[in-house]
Order: sequence, then structure tokens, then C-alpha cells
Amino acid sequence: MGDLAVGARSGQDGPEEQRPAEPVPPAAEDAVPAESDSGAPGLAGGGSGSSGTGSGNSGDDAEQDLGESGHKPRKQRSFWKELPLLIGIALVLALLIKTFLVQAFSIPSDSMQHTLEQGDRVLVDKLTPWFGSEPERGEVVVFHDPADWLANEPIAEPNPAQRVLGWIGLMPSANEKDLIKRVVGVGGDTIECKGTGPLKVNGKALDEPYVYAGNTPCTVDEGGQFKVTVPTGKIWVMGDHRQNSLDSRYHQEDKNQGFVPVDNVVGRAIVVAWPPTRWNTLPIPDTFDQNLSAAAPGALGLVGAVPLVLWRRRRAVGRTTAPVTVGNSGVPGSGTAG
Repeated sequence: MGDLAVGARSGQDGPEEQRPAEPVPPAAEDAVPAESDSGAPGLAGGGSGSSGTGSGNSGDDAEQDLGESGHKPRKQRSFWKELPLLIGIALVLALLIKTFLVQAFSIPSDSMQHTLEQGDRVLVDKLTPWFGSEPERGEVVVFHDPADWLANEPIAEPNPAQRVLGWIGLMPSANEKDLIKRVVGVGGDTIECKGTGPLKVNGKALDEPYVYAGNTPCTVDEGGQFKVTVPTGKIWVMGDHRQNSLDSRYHQEDKNQGFVPVDNVVGRAIVVAWPPTRWNTLPIPDTFDQNLSAAAPGALGLVGAVPLVLWRRRRAVGRTTAPVTVGNSGVPGSGTAG
């Protein structure tokens, strides 16, 4: 048999014209068929109605798969694939917090009892020093060892996990040589200890209820009796457990004469964070609220000197104008002797 004709009959009585079959493009299999003038689905110019209907259903299914946006919906990523990313973000945030905001430190000794106990974890504010804030009297501060104060102190060797967690700030660093003490004097202050106390700052006695029970504010031993003036840019620190603290008093022979450079200060301890039963803030004691400024005597001297200077100026003016008035003329500078 010959090739089948494609198309409709012309309506004439003559023999049908045979036309070569036109190749169907590959994309036509997936395309939605066009509707004829009669509105019935199928190939243009005829064809089986059932095949046209099947093609239309396939197009509808494809449209449903694509969705309203015209794109196939993305498959949600597995939680286990996202977990490494989440851990990485958490570590970066922890490192930034440790570097610029707060850092945890562990208390290794009894030198700050009973304000701080051995094994306590404190959070240290590292943000305010970035804005130029300097330590103030009464603050509990963490600072880097200024002159080998910890040379004879044993330091535990951390394991690799502790090193990593300490580096990113998720646990206190075990290998840094840091100390924690209370600031007693700042630049310009004169600190004095005589006998068993009280401790004096710029001539004013401190009431120190935070000192370890049974201790005296000053110790009667070598280094415990002193009178020093704090240089600018330095601080004088002491432990609250006065009889068990190797602080500024006992390092007056080092290169800094017992003073701690402000640049060595890591930050102020603001809260005891661990253990939960020891949770507490670390405010500045009320005794440091009194006027301890070393500039106060100078200011008072200046105020007292003002009336004296004015009085001397009046006397000088009086001596200058008195000889000018001669006789009864009453005209300054115009009289003659005689």
C-alpha cells in the first residue's frame, strides 16, 4: 500500500491527492495541542480525538508539576547538611563575642575570697575598654601578668579540646597568664598602709567589708607597710584575702614597682556566672563613692587662694593711688609740693 494521506477530504468526487507526510517536531509531543475551529482538541486538520485528549491531559499534568511560578519546587535541604554551616556560624559568633564583648575566666586561687571562690567562673566586660574606659577604684579587674607575678605558680596543661574551646571563648582559657584583683588606686592616688590599717587613699580611710573575715586591711610584714603614689597610666591592686594575696604590695621591686599598666587590663569582672548557686554581680563597694580624688586638696587650695590674691591686688592699688592726691586740690597727679 502507498503512504497514508494526511488531511481532510476536499469534498470533490475525484481521487484524493496524496501528499507526503510532514515530519512532527520532537517538541510537539510535549506541547499542548491547538484547538480546531470546532473547539475539539486534537491535531490541526484532523486526527484521532482520543489521541488529542491524551495529549491535553499530559500538558495539564506538566503545568501542575511546574506550579504557579513556572518553576519546579526546590527540594528542602537536609538538616544534617545544614548542621556544619550552623556550627560554623555559632563558632564565629562566639569568637567575636569573646574578642569584643565578654569573656569567661576561671578563678584559680583563694586570693579574692570571699568575693570570689576558687573554681568560680566570672564574665569580664571587654567592650568598654574599646571606647577608652579605664579601670576605676573598687572594680574587680582581670589583667595580664605585668612582670612575672606568676613565675612560680603551677599552670595546668590544657588538653587539645580545652585549647580550642578556650580560644573561641566557649570555656575559660587555661593557658593564659592572667590575674584578678581589686583596684585600690588609680593614676595620681596616694595609697598608704600603716600597722593593721585602715587602708588609706589620698588620706581617707576605706571601710572594707569585703576583706576576708579575720584579716586586717593592712598586714604587718615586709611589703605590707607602704606609702606609694600611683603613676599616670598605672593602677594599684590588692586581693580581698589580704593575708593570702601576692598583689602590688609584694612586687614593689619589679620593673613596674608593683603597679599594673592600664594597657595590661583585660576588663572588669561584672558577674559570677558559675556555679549557679554562686551567681552574683560584682558592683563597686560604697566606700569608694566618697570623694577620694587626689585633685580635691589642690582644688580647695585654689579656692582659698582666690580671696588672698584679690586682697593683695587691692592693697597694691591703694599704695599706687595714695601719693597722687596732694593738698586740697583733690585732683590726682596735678598737685605740687610745698
